[in-house]
Order: sequence, then C-alpha cells, then structure tokens
Amino acid sequence: MLNGFLARCICSVGVLIALNAATAQAATDIQTYDAQLSGFEYAYPVDRFLFSSQQQDLEMAYLDVQPVAEMANGRTLVLMHGKNFCAGTWEATIAELLGAGYRVIAPDQIGFCKSSKPELYQFSFHQLASNTHALLDHLDIQSVTVMGHSMGGMLATRYALMYPQQTEQLVMVNPIGLEDWKALGVPYQTVDENYQGELRKNAEGIKAYQKSTYYVNTWEPAYDRWVHMLAGMYAGEDAELVAWNQALTSDMVFTQPVVHEFGQLQVPALLLIGEQDNTAIGKGRASKVVQKTLGRYDLLGEQAAQAIPNATLVEFPDLGHSPQIQEPERFHEALLKGLEAL
Repeated sequence: MLNGFLARCICSVGVLIALNAATAQAATDIQTYDAQLSGFEYAYPVDRFLFSSQQQDLEMAYLDVQPVAEMANGRTLVLMHGKNFCAGTWEATIAELLGAGYRVIAPDQIGFCKSSKPELYQFSFHQLASNTHALLDHLDIQSVTVMGHSMGGMLATRYALMYPQQTEQLVMVNPIGLEDWKALGVPYQTVDENYQGELRKNAEGIKAYQKSTYYVNTWEPAYDRWVHMLAGMYAGEDAELVAWNQALTSDMVFTQPVVHEFGQLQVPALLLIGEQDNTAIGKGRASKVVQKTLGRYDLLGEQAAQAIPNATLVEFPDLGHSPQIQEPERFHEALLKGLEAL
C-alpha cells in the first residue's frame, strides 16, 4: 500500500489509471503483471538477493548464468539494463556470451522489472552501483566487465568510476547520457509531472516510441514481447507503484549526468553505437532549435570516444537504440571481438 501522502497524490487520477489500463488491455490483449513482473518468464532462472538499503529490506532479482566448465574462460560480465528494459531483455546476448565461455550476471535494478519497487527511495546511480557491488560481493565475484545499454550505460559508467579496481572493462551499448540535456537547454520536469506522464503509458504508445527510436521505423514480431512486458506492468494491479518508481528514476537520469566524468575513467572502454538512435530525455520539452541538436548519436559516439582516455568505438550506421536486438548477429560479432581485445 502506498503511504498517505502518495495516496493523496494519486487519488485524483485513479479513474484515469483505470481507463488507460482497460484501454491498453483491450487494444492489445496483453497479459497484465504485478509490480514484480510475476508471470513473465525470462529465458534463464531468476535468483533473489535480499539486502537492506535506506532502512528497508529489498529484493534484487538477478540472473547468474554460467557456461559449461570445459568452455569457461574465467571472465564474468555484468549486464546492466536500460530504463525500458529488464535483465530478461538480454537473453540473446547472454546466449552468445555463454557460448564464448563467459559467466553472466544480469540484475534487475531496484525499481525495475522483477525487483522491489520501494514507495520511498533516494534513487541515484551511486546507490544502484553500490547495490550491484553488494550483489557481486554476495556472489564472491571480485573482477568483472560491466556492460550497460541505454540507462544501463550511465550506471555502468558510474560503477567503473566507483570501483575501478574491480572493473576489467567498460562496455556501453547506445548509452543515454552522452550529453547533458539540462545544460543544453531542456527544461526540468518535476517528479510529479514525470509521474503523470508515466500513468498515461500504454502498449500503443510504447510500441510507437520503440519503433521510431529503437528500430529505425522497422518492426519485427519478436519485438512485441518487450512491449507487452512493459505495458503489462503499466496495466496491472500495481500500476501506480510501477509508474511512481519510473518517475523517480526518470529524475535520476535527467539530473545525474556522467558525461562530464568520462575523462576520469581508468578502465578500457568499448562503445557500440547504433548511429540512427535519436534518444534524448526531455527533448520534447525543449525549443525547436534545441531539439535539432539533441540525440545525434552519429556525433555523440565519436565525442564520447574522444573524451574517454582508452576507448574503442564501433558504429553501426544503419541501426538504432537497440542494435543487440535489431541486428544481433552483427552486434555480437563486434561485441565478442571487442571483449577479446582486452
């Protein structure tokens, strides 16, 4: 149950939530899910890490997938999902990494997917990195390569900055945060305003956004699975709590840029960039002039590679925000080659 303050905040939109949920369900015939995505199956078994953070008990869902012993290369990759993604979204990449001998750890960060959705939490990339480090300590893993996609690229960068001695390599796949949107002129939006926007999300809108940004206005039936995963939580019984956590993490993403610290990275970095990506958080709130300058991944990848002391850039000129899903064979070939170069 939400506390009294949050309950008062949402009571005026209760009818809107119900209507949106019903409309989304009817329009797409999707299955609904609770706040921890119960009933949505990942391709690999889900484990649970129980820990205490900010004076509350939390549960982090994670995948720990190991190759057969004779193929193991002794290296571990930690996969960090994006804001509209989950650990399960990495399934094709996990399969490729296992085949190459890597152990793979893929957490659902607190506030996302199958992990706890706290009513009150001070979300920060520092906190999420610390949570991930606690999980790795729990698993007695001392050295990892961290690989982050979208928002996960920001988190992976923060992790590498905080724990350089435990980080072998940093891999960023179309990370957001290659530019500081607020410094470039995107107006701030409050958490309450973020929350109202999250409440309006449904399958139709999610698919339209993913088609234009993730897949360069193309669509394959396999992509529907990831739309239904998200839309099912927004249409489910815990829609308010899901939306609230998404609103809090949106504020984290907008107000905590990592781009200004790229020069401080001490580990080798591999950037895998689909150049047709146009992601820029809050772009729609900016002036038309500013909008034209944002989300230029054909330029941002090169700028990031120049700012990071030991970076290798691989660009996919025809791919969008999710090259690992859009063109998995080409993407994974580049990924494995980059990992072997360490």
